[in-house]
Amino acid sequence: MSRRSGILEFAVLGLLRESPMHGYELRKRLNTSLGIFRAFSYGTLYPCLKTLVANGWLIEEPGSAPEDALAASLAGRRAKIVYRLTAEGKEHFEELLSHTGPDAWEDEHFAARFAFFGQTEREVRMRVLEGRRSRLEERLEKMRASLARTRERLDDYTLELQRHGMESVEREVRWLNELIESERAGRDQRRSGPGSPAQQEGTSGEADGLPRHRDAASSGGTPPGHPGPPDPSADTTK
Repeated sequence: MSRRSGILEFAVLGLLRESPMHGYELRKRLNTSLGIFRAFSYGTLYPCLKTLVANGWLIEEPGSAPEDALAASLAGRRAKIVYRLTAEGKEHFEELLSHTGPDAWEDEHFAARFAFFGQTEREVRMRVLEGRRSRLEERLEKMRASLARTRERLDDYTLELQRHGMESVEREVRWLNELIESERAGRDQRRSGPGSPAQQEGTSGEADGLPRHRDAASSGGTPPGHPGPPDPSADTTK
């Protein structure tokens, strides 16, 4: 399985955990909620769905019948297939959510993981965020070293492009630092006892560490002010 197909399967399972959907709804949600899937077709989605069904993680159910079944038949239209997560699929998705290894820190996989942080345990979120920050700090160090070696040989436009790539990574590191600090603050607040504000508000403690001004993150969007995962093409080490 390629890395990208694995990310797509993860995202499909995550969306179907929220509610059953047919293919059109799934594609729309993947396009709008997860920017990394803006450019993919039904020719990519449906083989993924078939694989998940074959693995026992999804089941296919007939959608609502057209109002005029005869007219629909004559027009060549069929009732939409609705995809529903099975108990085994839910268990498999929860297992994927618990993974915190290096794959979870890479650009596309991290974006998908972050989109489902609302369903992820706090300690797992922390490990993924810290791993992502560590990966970007390593990338930034290499980019700076490469720029220092080649600065004199670069024209102004290439130099500006490399500076832009570095600034994008620096912004994401600052954003990660803020998220990590907020997660820690939320954890400490939860541990402070029944009198803590989090307990008084009746929150679950799963996502209460997120900064209030980053509400877009909980719906899978890019938080305000965050440029999103940097374009891999801007990494001068590749």
